[in-house]
Amino acid sequence: MTDQKQIIKDCLRGDITAQRKLYEAFAESMMGVCYRYTKSVQDAEDVLQEGFMRVFTHLKQYRGDGELGGWIRRIMVNTSINYLKKNIHYRNEMVFSEPSLHPVIEETPEHALQAKDIANLIRQLPTGYQTVFNLHAIEGYSHVEIGKILGISENTSRSQYMRARNLLCDWIKRWDEINKSENYAR
Repeated sequence: MTDQKQIIKDCLRGDITAQRKLYEAFAESMMGVCYRYTKSVQDAEDVLQEGFMRVFTHLKQYRGDGELGGWIRRIMVNTSINYLKKNIHYRNEMVFSEPSLHPVIEETPEHALQAKDIANLIRQLPTGYQTVFNLHAIEGYSHVEIGKILGISENTSRSQYMRARNLLCDWIKRWDEINKSENYAR
């Protein structure tokens, strides 16, 4: 922890070596955060770079009363959301309407997916669903907070989350059925 405090002090003085150390210490895990919100590695890398620029710009605001990684993570989440809002490709996909495509059900399938498989399924959700799902299920934001972040109502956030969850459950069920039939055929 003392080493981390020194790196922060050195970063605040503009020490490029310290900035590189801080970046290397958190880049890999923060890349995962950024990738959860985007549809490509290239977009996630762009968000990561922009996020770290914000980290270094606002590092003087870090008070040290929580984990540095948590503080950086919040910046990465906010940078990801801002990227989605300003990128026309994502902005056009982030429509928070009430489509009747997926009925809301309270059913959870049994599954044997790996975390990587689930992450890939989440990434295939429509951008609005993916964003709300990540903010609520992964980051732990309330629907009130998500509404404020995305400029939508609390009820729209809840609906988008449930629709994302149900769509994922449906995909997982199909995945289970495919795997069961493949194993049975062997």
